[in-house]
Amino acid sequence: MSSIYGENLKVSIFGQSHGPAIGMTLDGIPAGLPVDEEALQAFLARRAPGGSNLSTPRKEADRVEFLSGIVDGRTCGAPIAAMIANTNTRSGDYANLKDCPRPGHADYTAQVKYRGYQDSAGGGHFSGRLTAPLCIAGGLCKQWLAEKCVDVRAHIYALAGIHDRPFDPISPEMVPEGFPVLSEAAWASMQEHILAARSAGDSVGGVIECAVTGLPAGLGAPMFGGMESRLASILYAIPAVKGLEFGDGFALASMTGSRANDPFAMANGRVVTTTNHAGGILGGITDGMPLLFRLCVKPTPSIALPQQTVSLKTGEALTLNVKGRHDPCIVPRAVPVVEAAAALAVFDAFLD
Repeated sequence: MSSIYGENLKVSIFGQSHGPAIGMTLDGIPAGLPVDEEALQAFLARRAPGGSNLSTPRKEADRVEFLSGIVDGRTCGAPIAAMIANTNTRSGDYANLKDCPRPGHADYTAQVKYRGYQDSAGGGHFSGRLTAPLCIAGGLCKQWLAEKCVDVRAHIYALAGIHDRPFDPISPEMVPEGFPVLSEAAWASMQEHILAARSAGDSVGGVIECAVTGLPAGLGAPMFGGMESRLASILYAIPAVKGLEFGDGFALASMTGSRANDPFAMANGRVVTTTNHAGGILGGITDGMPLLFRLCVKPTPSIALPQQTVSLKTGEALTLNVKGRHDPCIVPRAVPVVEAAAALAVFDAFLD
């Protein structure tokens, strides 16, 4: 059941990187919600491969085909099913990975778990390709949250040691259209480092910051039903995510309570906080302030440089030269994926 998420809604992701198609089913969605397929396709284009020299050369249109659940532009109450055809695969590039696993990738653990029966082409079900159907489900939830005046936005907070300016924790600004950052100057420098890594046959990682604005107080629950728990369980499903913090996160450990606590005040007839070190969540429940979190994305493990591995058949030490088409940095394409995952968790909480 590891490919299913949600308490009130249920999203199930299916497919493999080089299979005929990938897709998702989304159940538990009320009837009558509007669906803008053109806007959804534009959202998916932000994640799609082959869009620039910063990403993998693999080109996929990622055109969504809805199979059920939507009639005349609105949800009909039936499970929503959608698929994306895989049209540009080269499975032969991955023929030796069951025996010679890539360092940093799931090749070895998949071999142990599934005893060689797994699909290793392109990473199979472990591939970042599976974030495309996640973006279908999350993109729909983003639209339905917008109907409630809730906005989900993310940007690259840091990449290869270069920092964008952070969101204002009280009033996060909009991310400029066409950029995955708030500062165009920072983006120019980030691109240079991505291209340098590609030229060197290497890769780089980064940090993505996300803000959810317009949330009411009261979403979530204590203990295991907390908003941090709901978000973490889906955010860690994004390949390469290795760390997560809410609000000021680990920096809170070096603060005093008098500084870390967010003072309460009244504004326009509602309770607010004058700071937002907690990131909009107290006791697992939203407090009405912007929900803020940051997550760490490790460098792409598939790189052109020779790497040390072993033959699982013989135990012999080997040098691996990875074939295939890979991103020198997946962080820019992961920004909409983070938005999609956050939208799914938040909309699921609304359905409580």
